[in-house]
Amino acid sequence: MKLVRALLSSIQAAENTNNPKFFLPIDCYDIHRNNNKTSSGVYTIYPGGPTAPLKVYCDMDTEGAWTVIQRRLDGTENFYRPWSHYNAGFGNVDGEYWLGEFRTWGLKKSELQFDMEDWTGEKASASYSSFSIDSENSGYQLYLGSFTGGIAGDSFSNQNNMKFTIFDRDQDQWDKNCAQHFLGGSWYNACHMANPKGMYAPHGTWKGWNYSLKAMKMKIRPVAKCSCTEQYDYL
Repeated sequence: MKLVRALLSSIQAAENTNNPKFFLPIDCYDIHRNNNKTSSGVYTIYPGGPTAPLKVYCDMDTEGAWTVIQRRLDGTENFYRPWSHYNAGFGNVDGEYWLGEFRTWGLKKSELQFDMEDWTGEKASASYSSFSIDSENSGYQLYLGSFTGGIAGDSFSNQNNMKFTIFDRDQDQWDKNCAQHFLGGSWYNACHMANPKGMYAPHGTWKGWNYSLKAMKMKIRPVAKCSCTEQYDYL
C-alpha cells in the first residue's frame, strides 16, 4: 500500500510540474523560457523553493532574459547601508533596489552583465562569462569569469576573488573607506573617489575612475553549457 501511495504521489508531482498553475520559476530566464512573450517588469521567482517567494525585476528586453540583482536609476534609494541590509536586500524592486547577498548566493553560478548610463544619456554595457559568490561565512567572496564584451570595457576583473565590503564590516580600514567613498557595498580591489551626485561604476575604462554614473543595472542569467543548445547550468 505504501508503494502504491508513493507511486501516485510521484505521478501527481510530475503532473504538477507540467501544469502552469504549479509553475514555480527559479529566475527570470525560467519565466521567459515558459512564456517568451513576457515583458520586462516585476515577477515572483522561487530560487529557494515554494515556501520562499522572491520578487525581482526581470529584464526581458535583452536576449535571454536577465534577473536584475542591483538597479539604480535616480538616487531615490539610500545605498549607504550596513552589512545586515546588504545581506537581506533592500529597496523597491519596481525602482531602485539591491536583491541581497543571501538571495544572490542562492541563484548560484550565472553570466553577469552591467548596463550603465552617463549623465548625457549615453549607454554602455560590460559582460562576464560567469559570476558566483561564496557563502556569508566566506564573506561572499566573488568568483568572476572572463570578460566577454561590451563597450564599457573590462574594469571589474580586478575585483575577482575579493570579499564583499561594507563600511560596518570588520575588515581593513582601506576597504571600509572604499565603501564610504562610494556610498554603498561592493567587491573592492581599487579605491577611487567618485562624484558624490552619482554612483560609483566599476568600469573606469569607459568614463574614468572618478566619474559617477547616473544609472546602473547589475543582472545575471544562468550560464549556458554550450552555444548549440538552450541547456543551462543551475549548479
